[in-house]
Amino acid sequence: MATPKSRPRDGYPGRALALILVVTVGLVALMFGTGTTKPRLGIDLAGGTSITLTAKSSDPKALTKSNMDIAVGIIERRVNGMGVSEAEVQTQGSDTIIVNIPKGGDRQNAADQVGTTAKLFFRPVLAVAPSGISAPEPTGTPSAAATGTPGATPAATPAAGAPSAAPSATKQGRPASEALAAEGASPTAAATGAAPAATGSAAPAATGAPSTPAVPQTPADISNAMTQGTVPPELAAAFAALDCSKPDVRAAQTGAEDKAVVACSQKAENGYYEKLALGPAAVKGADVSKAQASIDTQTGAGWQVQLQFNGTGTDAFAKVTGQLAAQAPPTNQFAIVLDNQVVSHPQVNGPIPGGSAVITGRFSQAEAQDLSNVLSYGALPLEFAKSDITTVSPALGSDQLKAGLVAGLIGMVLVVAYSLIYYRGLGLVSIAGLLVSAALTYSIMSLLGNAIGFALNLPAVCGAIVAIGITADSFIVYFERIRDEVREGAPLRPAVQRAWPRARRTILVSDFVSFLCAAVLYVVSVGKVQGFAFTLGLTTLLDVVVIFLFTKPMITLLARRKFFLNGHPWSGLDPKRLGARPPLRSSRRRSPSSAAVKEA
Repeated sequence: MATPKSRPRDGYPGRALALILVVTVGLVALMFGTGTTKPRLGIDLAGGTSITLTAKSSDPKALTKSNMDIAVGIIERRVNGMGVSEAEVQTQGSDTIIVNIPKGGDRQNAADQVGTTAKLFFRPVLAVAPSGISAPEPTGTPSAAATGTPGATPAATPAAGAPSAAPSATKQGRPASEALAAEGASPTAAATGAAPAATGSAAPAATGAPSTPAVPQTPADISNAMTQGTVPPELAAAFAALDCSKPDVRAAQTGAEDKAVVACSQKAENGYYEKLALGPAAVKGADVSKAQASIDTQTGAGWQVQLQFNGTGTDAFAKVTGQLAAQAPPTNQFAIVLDNQVVSHPQVNGPIPGGSAVITGRFSQAEAQDLSNVLSYGALPLEFAKSDITTVSPALGSDQLKAGLVAGLIGMVLVVAYSLIYYRGLGLVSIAGLLVSAALTYSIMSLLGNAIGFALNLPAVCGAIVAIGITADSFIVYFERIRDEVREGAPLRPAVQRAWPRARRTILVSDFVSFLCAAVLYVVSVGKVQGFAFTLGLTTLLDVVVIFLFTKPMITLLARRKFFLNGHPWSGLDPKRLGARPPLRSSRRRSPSSAAVKEA
């Protein structure tokens, strides 16, 4: 009866080598099979724009993970909706969002819209007046006013587009019967309640005498004299002082949605902006379920934005349009306010059922599409400030990538040279281990770029370079333990087995400390530093895999070869060069078999 073969004292190293070979070949094959043969490069290496948004809110309770996740989703849909492919939007920390826009996209447009709050409200118009109009030069000609009523503005400078309830009104004052139509009516040249201005033919003054030259007025005086509607008392001072001709003033307008506010028009019409007193919000932008840019084919007014409301918005919109239709101009107008600026304020002739509306404001195609994009994907739950915007040109990114690769190559060459000079034959094992580790690292990074969006940035390259030293350090620890056993007079094969437990413990402790540092750095850091921490942690784990499944089994196999077993001078394990001590001899002669058993 045949006796079963006993397990070799040094195990089955071929199995471990076969396992890591299969894993390495499998990852490389998967990399080529999926077409992800290159790691995904970050902004600093590939070029592009990185925007850091910091959330802010007057209510600290609003800075929640839920609101941040909602904001990330909205920003990502906005950026991708503008045709920017492969954009990255991710949270870092509790109040920071990083937006990475790669090269090839409309980075400027995306940077302008990223973080835009996009608060949309529909507010009833209470009063409207031009802003920033200069007084006309006195000419000494007879006044064109029909009466001598003080405060009537000279008819030589009427505001174009006076409102009218008739469908034949000007483009600005066109009524909205089935949807919100073009820009709201510009104010007339006479104050509310004053005598109407003349049509343009010079009528004689009521006194029968030529009028004196007009007294120059300030822009504020002219604006207040041309005000239509009634300004609420609580807004009178703010409305009179508002100068919408200044960009910083237009951008600084704010107001609560449940209170009356003053606002400026988003665009200048007929050479001036308009300032408006608006009532509380009647319909919110959150009630808009869909927005789409289209061309107004009926009137040829150009690009417009079609809105579709949800159930709540449909009911509220029909109710408020019915109320406005019964009012006199300009209180029959509905202001569409986006980010505290009036996009348009058309007049309403009747209730608008059906839950749909149209915003027209002499948009270009890009403006209409941008507006529909913002409205479609909703308003951000928080306000964001752009704390940092970094743009890297593709040329600079390419230079930085080359510099990182050169640095890694220099580090690899130095480690290889040191291994060959100091460890000789054993140095070939360390070189092979570095190649296996490099193949695993490269394939995993390439696959992670497609799987989880991992981007290799410059700090990540630095982490990979540091990993070369970590892997080489593990080899050195094991090699030195083997040499220590050989110096003590142990044969090579027993020396390899005795050295492993001591080297293994040291390697695991060292790698655990490195991985712990990488994990803590990844959790507490933000931005590109996380790339360094991620790469360092990944390569540390791979170092453990390589040392257990490749280095140790490979040394075990080589210890069976005569070149290493007999201590060839070029093996790196020559007892004479290592200063090995002869084995201790006792007074009693031992048989070779008993000595071998003792060593085993």
